[in-house]
Amino acid sequence: MDTVIVVGGGLAGMSAAHTVLEHGANVIVLEKNAFCGGNSTKATSGINGAGTATQHKKGVQDSSGVFFDDSMRGGATQPELIKVLTYESGSAVEWLIDSHGLDLSLISRLGGHSQPRTHRGGEKFPGMTITMTLLDKLEEICEKQPERAKIMSKCRMTKLNKDASGKVVGLTYADKDGKSHELKGPVILATGGYGADYTEDSILTRFCKDTTVDGRPVDLSKLPTTNGDFSTGDGLKAAMAIGGDAVDLKWVQVHPTGLVNPKEPDAKVKFLAAEALRGCGGIIIDKHGKRIANELGRRDYVSNRMWSNEGPFRLLLNGKASKEIEWHCKHYKGRGLMKAYNNLDELAKEMGIQSSALAETCKAYNEIANAQATSPSTGKYDAYGGGKTHDPWGKKFFHNYPVEMNDAYHVAIITPVVHYCMGGVKITPAAELVGTDGKVIAGVYGAGEINGGVHGENRLGGSSLLDCVVYGRVAGRTASKFVMEENIAGARAKL
Repeated sequence: MDTVIVVGGGLAGMSAAHTVLEHGANVIVLEKNAFCGGNSTKATSGINGAGTATQHKKGVQDSSGVFFDDSMRGGATQPELIKVLTYESGSAVEWLIDSHGLDLSLISRLGGHSQPRTHRGGEKFPGMTITMTLLDKLEEICEKQPERAKIMSKCRMTKLNKDASGKVVGLTYADKDGKSHELKGPVILATGGYGADYTEDSILTRFCKDTTVDGRPVDLSKLPTTNGDFSTGDGLKAAMAIGGDAVDLKWVQVHPTGLVNPKEPDAKVKFLAAEALRGCGGIIIDKHGKRIANELGRRDYVSNRMWSNEGPFRLLLNGKASKEIEWHCKHYKGRGLMKAYNNLDELAKEMGIQSSALAETCKAYNEIANAQATSPSTGKYDAYGGGKTHDPWGKKFFHNYPVEMNDAYHVAIITPVVHYCMGGVKITPAAELVGTDGKVIAGVYGAGEINGGVHGENRLGGSSLLDCVVYGRVAGRTASKFVMEENIAGARAKL
């Protein structure tokens, strides 16, 4: 045995595959779609990392411990799993930079974070850039060393195979013609979540009809989604079929900024607005032009605030914020999901409200931001993340203000959407699958969104790509170690 099978060609699968190769084992990547990439390519905000060289250069005082505390406060419930994510975050980002030549020189502070730690490059969407860089390098290895690495597309795993001892020894898959085949070796499941699972045995329907978002009952199966139609929980279902345990299946993250296409307002699949839009100073207003929330609050909180007010809701970026995230704005405008305005009078006219409503919102926002800058400790409201603020919504950090009526703006209509599944297979900190009996099922591992319990009730922005890289590397290391131990055991048995 010298080959590890990675199921899924997104960032988690790519990270696992490269790590397997780095540790001396061979790898086969099984991808059910025609192309690799998955939902990883849609991630638009960046990847979190604490204590990185990028932060150091910019004078940001951050640490794994601070990131851990933010994540626990943000919703994580299993310290042993979130500790792996946060304490390996810095080395994961450095691995992408040093080993794969990625530009992650920009950092921003997203909702729920006490420090700027979400890394991205200068122009393109970070999820697409990171995933495609790793994929291109793996394809190059496949071409030069076909005996070491192979990618098999249009191949759908149908079941995991176990031996008499209960150890996973491979899998069965169907090719593009529907013919069944087997592969032998330990398996890393990197198949993502179930955010678009509307199949007959839908996990969303079975487990998420009576879930809550920030205390509000929500039927998640009725919401639009940002997930591709391939996100049907295949790996999770296969793991459960062999006795793998699952945790937190009702905890599915609803993201507040799904972009509404005015030409297709009822489309089931929505494009996601980057978390970075809120991070760089975006303001959310209701149909009356009023702020309704701390824009940098947790995603579930912001979604709930939207449901508690009157839409349509809009995300506003002034000139400075638009310039900071210029590439995103151009991309969204090109898709018809964002519109440019010369001033807020134009927006007010389109919304059918008086300009004075937006002028009042701007004035109040600027007064709060200025007061926070000059006397941050004297505010009378509790700030999210600790301390005090002058903002009744609890916002503590203000970027790219003032917001002014005569400035140019980019504006998008937004709505809450099913985005990320915190629930999934139960794993150990070494990414080993845990069975319903509480014991490890040898030979099978989880990487990325398929894993449950890592983020708890709510995932912080920027931690999805991080989850893929960190637990992809952890699973790759553990699977490679398993291969080595199996080979040693086999050699000893022959003596």
